[in-house]
Amino acid sequence: MDIFAIILWPIKWAIEAILVGFLTLFTAIGLESAAGLTWVLSIAGLVVVVRAALIPIFVRQIQNQRKMLEISPDLKKIQDKYRGKRDQFSREAMSRETMALYKKHGTNPLSSCLPILLQMPIFFGLFSVLNSSFNGLSGVGLLNEELSAEFGRATLFGIAPLGSTMVNNGGNVWVIVIAAVLIVLMTASQFITQLQIMSKNQSPEMKASPMYRQQRILLYILPVVFLFSGVAFPLGVMFYWFVSNIWTMVQQFIVIRNMPTPGSEAALAREARLAKKRQRKGIVDEEPEGTVIEEPKKAQRQQPVSKNRAKKKGGR
Repeated sequence: MDIFAIILWPIKWAIEAILVGFLTLFTAIGLESAAGLTWVLSIAGLVVVVRAALIPIFVRQIQNQRKMLEISPDLKKIQDKYRGKRDQFSREAMSRETMALYKKHGTNPLSSCLPILLQMPIFFGLFSVLNSSFNGLSGVGLLNEELSAEFGRATLFGIAPLGSTMVNNGGNVWVIVIAAVLIVLMTASQFITQLQIMSKNQSPEMKASPMYRQQRILLYILPVVFLFSGVAFPLGVMFYWFVSNIWTMVQQFIVIRNMPTPGSEAALAREARLAKKRQRKGIVDEEPEGTVIEEPKKAQRQQPVSKNRAKKKGGR
């Protein structure tokens, strides 16, 4: 019995249920169930469901990143304490103190990778579902033989089967072209997402830490990983990956704008925006909208008075 297949079985069942659910919805509003657009939109719906379910984990990721920022000075003290010591006793002591620090503050450096790690089974599950449909096999759940055959025949833009890969396309040049475009878009969206985090949402203390240097290296390594791994994924999986990257990019933009890391460039920009907003609000409060400001009354012109009349007024 294939252990990997057993692990993927419930994931594949859930993927098929979501895909068939969105397929039913889109066919109910008039789209053809066998059309590639319908299946592409169903895959996009799968992205929305999965990423929405991961929002609590994403929030926890942000909290863990903030905690890592808080303990970075203590972490640096431990590293400085054992700097230059290569013996096994010192390495073990440094590891114990570091893990004790993580445990005390309830954080872990690997927590930032959790959303990506949780999505990997989805990628492989969707890959398996597409591969089965492309080979004419029925799914493990709601994707029956008829729907599986439709999914296997579905084409992106009517020219490229969703189950084809850049290296296994039956000589279809359009598959190679569309796959190359998707790889470039996936790589660019991933790079932009990481770049906005590195450039705008890091405090000066974080930029001086070893973790920041590691993230800088990953900034350039991850796009290369996408570049080489993308050639083996079907177009349907690549489309899922691209839409998921767009979700991540927009999500990070919202977080950096509204909940930036304290002391970062994004935090200073947010404080400047709030200061301007308070200043505008203060001006409006001083002169509420609809208030009628009365014009000063014009001074009345004094009529000339004769000398005799002036003397009489003075005498009174």
